[in-house]
Amino acid sequence: MALPSYATPVQRTYYYSYLFFCAVVFFFLVAPLIAIIPISFSVSPFMVFTDEMLSWPPDPDAWSLRWYKNMIGNCSADVVSSTVPCSNKWMIGTVNSFFIGFIATFIATTLGTLAALGLSRPHMPYKGLIMAILISPMIVPLIITAAGMFFFYARINLVYSFTGIILAHVALATPFVVITVTATLVGFDMNMVKASQSLGARPVRTFFKVIMPLILPGVISGALFAFITSFDEVVIVMFMASLDQLTIPKQMWAGIRQEISPVILCMATCLVVLSILLLTTVELLRRRSEKLRGITSR
Repeated sequence: MALPSYATPVQRTYYYSYLFFCAVVFFFLVAPLIAIIPISFSVSPFMVFTDEMLSWPPDPDAWSLRWYKNMIGNCSADVVSSTVPCSNKWMIGTVNSFFIGFIATFIATTLGTLAALGLSRPHMPYKGLIMAILISPMIVPLIITAAGMFFFYARINLVYSFTGIILAHVALATPFVVITVTATLVGFDMNMVKASQSLGARPVRTFFKVIMPLILPGVISGALFAFITSFDEVVIVMFMASLDQLTIPKQMWAGIRQEISPVILCMATCLVVLSILLLTTVELLRRRSEKLRGITSR
C-alpha cells in the first residue's frame, strides 16, 4: 500500500525505513536459497563458485547439466567421475517420497478435516484438550516424537516398513490440516447447514454439497502443508526406514555425510522450485477463500 499524499516527513521516514528493514530480512532469508541454484549448474565437482563462473563475459564451459544428469541416473561417460559415482538412488528416493507423501497427505487431510469439523461444533465437550492433543506433534521436539514412534511401532512390527513410515507422517501432518481447516471454519455460516437439513438433505449430502465447496480452499491448503511436511521429513525416516527405503531428505542427509557433490544442490534446487509452486498455490487458495467468505483486503 502506497503512502498517502498527506503523510508527514516522519511518517515517510518510518515507512521507507520499514521497507528497507523488510528487504534486508528478506534478503537474509532468501540469499542462501538463491546461491545454491547457480552452483548446481557448475562443472566443478566442488560446491563453490569457480573463477570461470564469476568471469565476465560468462564462460560457457563453466556451466553444465552433468549433475542433473547424475541425479536422474544418466550414467554416460560425460557424467560419471571418480569423485562422484553415478547411481539411481536419487530417483528411487524421489519416487518413494512422492508415494509416501501422497498417501500420507490423503489420510491426514481426511482425518484432519473431520477433526476440524467436530471441533467447530459450538457444544463440543473438552474442545481445548482435544485440540491440544491434536497439535501436540507440532509442539513436542521431533526427536522425542520419532523415538516414541519407533518403540511403539516396533511392538506391532511396523518398523522398517512403508506402512509405518506413512502412519508416522500422518501423525505429523494431521495437525497442519486441523489448524488450516479450523481457521477456514471460523467464518462459516452454520445457518446454511440448518437450511440444508430443513430441506430434507441427509448429512452426507449436506457435507458434499454445502460444507465442502465452502471449505475446499482451506482443505486444499491444509493438504499442501501436509504434503510439504511429509515430503521434507528426515528424522522420522531415519528412525523408521530401513537402509534400502530411501527418501529425498534421507538421501540428501546420506550424501552430505558420505559423498558431498553438487548433485545435492540439484535436488535442493528442484525442492526450492516445488516449494515456491506449492506456496503460490496456497496464497491463491487463501485469496479465493477470502472472496468466498466476503472478506476484501484494504
